[in-house]
Amino acid sequence: MTERSTWLRAVHLAVGAGFAVVCALVSPGLQDMSPETLSGLHIAPLPPLLLLACVPAVRRSEGVQARALLLSDDDDVAVDSSQTWGDRGRLFAWLVVRVELGVLAAELTALGVGAAWSLLGGTSPSSAPRWAALPLAAGLFLVWVYSIAAVGALAAVIARLLLHPSTAERLRAQEERTAQLLERTRLAAELHDSIGHALTITLLQAAAARDVADRDRAFVDRALVAIEDSARQAAEDLERVLALIRDSSPSAAAPTLVDVGGLVRSVEAAGATVDLRLPDDLGDLPTEVSREAYRIVQEALTNVLRHAGPVPIQLGIDTDGEELRIAVRNPVPATAAQGEGRGIPGLHERVAVLGGTAHVGSSGSEWRVEVLLPSRYPA
Repeated sequence: MTERSTWLRAVHLAVGAGFAVVCALVSPGLQDMSPETLSGLHIAPLPPLLLLACVPAVRRSEGVQARALLLSDDDDVAVDSSQTWGDRGRLFAWLVVRVELGVLAAELTALGVGAAWSLLGGTSPSSAPRWAALPLAAGLFLVWVYSIAAVGALAAVIARLLLHPSTAERLRAQEERTAQLLERTRLAAELHDSIGHALTITLLQAAAARDVADRDRAFVDRALVAIEDSARQAAEDLERVLALIRDSSPSAAAPTLVDVGGLVRSVEAAGATVDLRLPDDLGDLPTEVSREAYRIVQEALTNVLRHAGPVPIQLGIDTDGEELRIAVRNPVPATAAQGEGRGIPGLHERVAVLGGTAHVGSSGSEWRVEVLLPSRYPA
C-alpha cells in the first residue's frame, strides 16, 4: 500500500480502462451492467488499437509511459518508434494487454466498491452483522489494493516482454555507446598530448632560465616567450576539448600537420635541435589523418624531451599519396630518464584507430619512432 509504484501502476491501468470505456460508449454503448454489455469493454477497443499499432510514434509513447509508470526508467523498455512489422505486432499485443488489464482492474474496483457499499449499509441488504461491517470493508479494501498491485505487476512484466528493444535497436544502442567511449578516449588522449607537451616545454624552459637568470637575460626572455606560447596553445586545446564535451562548437580548429612548424619551434625553444624534413603536399591529406598525425608527432617529440632532454632530433614526414610515413630519431643519453606513462600506449592507440602500424623502441644508441599510416581515413 505504501509503495509509490503501486499507485503509479494503478494510474497506468486507469488510462487503459478509460480508453476502453470511451470505445465502448461509441459502440455498442453501456446501457446496463449485463455481461453482454460489459463484453463490449473488452471487444470495442480492438479495431482502434490495431490502427494505433500501425503508427510508429505510438511505440515511443507507450515506452515512455511504461518507463514512467510501470518500470521506473527500465532500459529494457524501448522508447523508439516502430521500425519493422515485428515492432508493430508486439506493440499491438501490448496495447491489447494494457487495455484488457485496465478493464480487469476497473471491474475489480467496481466489484469491491459494490461489496463495500453493501457492507456499510448501502441500498443492497447485507447478511453481515453491523459490528463486523467496518472490519470487513477494511479487509475488502486491502484485497482490492493487493489485487490492483498484482495486476499492475503483471502489466510491468508483460511490458518488459513486449516493449523490449529489437535486436537492431540493441545493436544500434551498443554502437552509439561504443562511439561515445571511443570519443571520450580520443578527447582524453587530446588533453594528455597537448597539456603534457606544454608542461614539458614549460618545465625545461623554466629550469634552463633559472640556471642562467643572472648571466643571459636574452635567453630568459626567449624562455618566457616559449612558456607563454606553450601555455596559450594548451589553453586553446583545453577550451576546444571542453567545447566538444559540452557538445558546442569548438573555439579553435584542431592543429594538423600543416602546423608542425610551430610544434618544432616550441621544441627548439626548449633547447633541442630538430632536423625537419617535410613534403610539399601535406595540405592534401584528409583532415582526420593530418590531425591525428600531428598528435603522434607531438607525443613523440614530448617523449624525447621528457626522457632524453634537449638532444638533437631527426623528424621526417613523407607521403606518396597512399601512405604517410613519420620517423622520429634521437640519441639516448646515459642519463636518460626511465619510466612508464601514457605516451607510448596513446601513440599506439592513435595509430591503430587509423589502421596503421607503429614501431617504437631503441636501436643501438638511438631511440626510434616509426609510424606508417594510410593516407585515407578508414571508413
